[in-house]
Amino acid sequence: MDTTLYPEHLVFGLDIGTRSIVGTVGYRQNEQDFIVVSQSVRYHETRAMLDGQIHDINKVAETIQEVKKDLETQLNRPLTKVCIAAAGRVLKTVTVRAEYELPNEETITEEHIRSLELHAVEKAYGVIREETKKEDISFYCVGSTVVHYYLNDYIITNLMDHKASKIAADVLATFLPDEVIEGLYAAVAKAGLEVVNLTLEPIAAINVAIPEKFRLLNIALVDVGAGTSDICITKDGSIIAYGMIPMAGDEITNELVQKYLVDFKTAETIKMSALKKKSITYKDIMGLTHKISRDDVNATMEPMIDKITKSVGDKIMELNGDKPVSAVFVVGGGGKPVAFIEKLAQVLGLSKERVALRGEEVLQSVTFLQSEIKKDPLLVTPIGICLNYYENRNNFIYVSVNGTRTKLYDNSHLTIVDAALAVGFPNERLFPRRGKTIEFTLNGSKRMVRGEPGDGAVVTLNDKIVGMSAPIVQNDIIQIKESTVGADAVMTVGKLAEYKSSVKFKVNDKEVICPKYVMANHQLVSDTYSIQQGDELEILNYYTLGQLLEFMDLPYREDILVNNQEADETTWVYENFSVIYPLTKEADILELPEETSQGEVEAAATTEQGGTEEQNIIVFVNDTKVIIPKKVQNILVDVLDSYPFDLTVAKGDKVVIKHNGEVAEFTTPIHAGDQISLYWE
Repeated sequence: MDTTLYPEHLVFGLDIGTRSIVGTVGYRQNEQDFIVVSQSVRYHETRAMLDGQIHDINKVAETIQEVKKDLETQLNRPLTKVCIAAAGRVLKTVTVRAEYELPNEETITEEHIRSLELHAVEKAYGVIREETKKEDISFYCVGSTVVHYYLNDYIITNLMDHKASKIAADVLATFLPDEVIEGLYAAVAKAGLEVVNLTLEPIAAINVAIPEKFRLLNIALVDVGAGTSDICITKDGSIIAYGMIPMAGDEITNELVQKYLVDFKTAETIKMSALKKKSITYKDIMGLTHKISRDDVNATMEPMIDKITKSVGDKIMELNGDKPVSAVFVVGGGGKPVAFIEKLAQVLGLSKERVALRGEEVLQSVTFLQSEIKKDPLLVTPIGICLNYYENRNNFIYVSVNGTRTKLYDNSHLTIVDAALAVGFPNERLFPRRGKTIEFTLNGSKRMVRGEPGDGAVVTLNDKIVGMSAPIVQNDIIQIKESTVGADAVMTVGKLAEYKSSVKFKVNDKEVICPKYVMANHQLVSDTYSIQQGDELEILNYYTLGQLLEFMDLPYREDILVNNQEADETTWVYENFSVIYPLTKEADILELPEETSQGEVEAAATTEQGGTEEQNIIVFVNDTKVIIPKKVQNILVDVLDSYPFDLTVAKGDKVVIKHNGEVAEFTTPIHAGDQISLYWE
């Protein structure tokens, strides 16, 4: 072949199927068109594979080598690297929801999205481990698909660059047992090839048969091979489910083997001939020649086709939430018998136009340089394997994490986080961890105060400090020191935005400023109270009359009025309510009569001490009478021994001190009858 017809770099894809191995070599000419330079097909001489699983590695390797040599001859160049696909015979899928809360509303970056998706894969691994812990089987995640992203609990197509306080994702993760992957790799390696990309057969098929622009529709793709029928479901722009039925074309062929007493290869020929010919001639194992009609062959296959399509239809319904899909695309050789798509349509209750065999229709952008090759449903998966190379170049690599050597499935985007998850390093210990959160209610509404963030994990890659998103390659040495936990949340009542430190009332037309009451779990607390988990807080904007009187050191009387209404001790007094407290000669506490002289004040102080010789003086602090012991020279700070003014708890920026209306200091001299003001400003 003239090597000038195609570029130096070619992609080699192998579809290692139950009945045959198809090798395809080509290149992508642009974003849409794929040119197939060469193709080769070989059938297994023995049952080396069953239901998509390799049973005889050496026999499969021999067949791969035959395909490889044939292609190398056609191309006149060696082939060393190959793309392959694994069948979904033992595929396990897990759909999980992962959430990531941001400390404050932040702009979403690739790091946020990557962390979110990795958290989902970690959760999926946990589900798989729990489901298979009794089986003692190791599973690898061979692919994950985001079904939906969520921005502050609302579905969104792309999180990038949006602002949010919370992001989430529904992720569909797919897993295969280690033995399946190892078997494929071993057979390919024995044929002298290195795997550069691994995908799933249903993923390869759907990338050709159902382009992304069609995935808004609820469509099922069924890849009917020889051993398995692989299923994909699309909806709302995403792949939402994968599934598999361990029955396909071989089961149909086996019916012909039994009916016509022929070997498997002859039965395959009869099956394929019935697609084009009205009559078929064959020899049975006794050497006798027979001639049968197409109708006889179709009638023989029909019971098994009924069984397979019933299983496929039931699986589609199960994967689609017990609802039929809008349409079904069928690819693969096993789905070629006409009755297959007709029966499947009946099972799903769809019109026959809604179930179609897809071949040439979905290969319009594929050009075969070999003129003898016809576009066929058989070729959808082989082409898809090649095209997947351009989307995800992947393989297995080995790295060391904290001294443990581990194998990673390389999707060409591996980072430190992937390696950490592979060795079971908890995802939450990679990223900064917050201290404990306090959750409480305030006036009936739920509130939350977050703890402080800790420090992220310290990571070295080949002895150099790197970030969590640093890329890794074969034989990298990684050391991870886990992240730390930040301080627990702390919040006092006084720091609540809704808290005001005082409430004002009018008593006998004078303003009285009182500290605001706060109830915590039905108990009165101060503004220094440290809020605890589960607390029920209520900030009160009222006093009971009894509380107000107690604060003012006044006795209760029956003739007190609140807003000109008679009141008792349980009456609620709200801010700026008016309270009338009738004064008597014996309890003239709220104000001093104008005619009272300085000497009378001092005499009153002496009288209140029971007539003893000890001398006191009376001053008025914030309109409240205060009696203090008389000294040679009293100063303003002396009033703090008798007047309850707490300097240990700041209720403002500074303390204002006034003496008889003038700004003063605590060392200012005072005398009987002085008017003093003390308050926070």
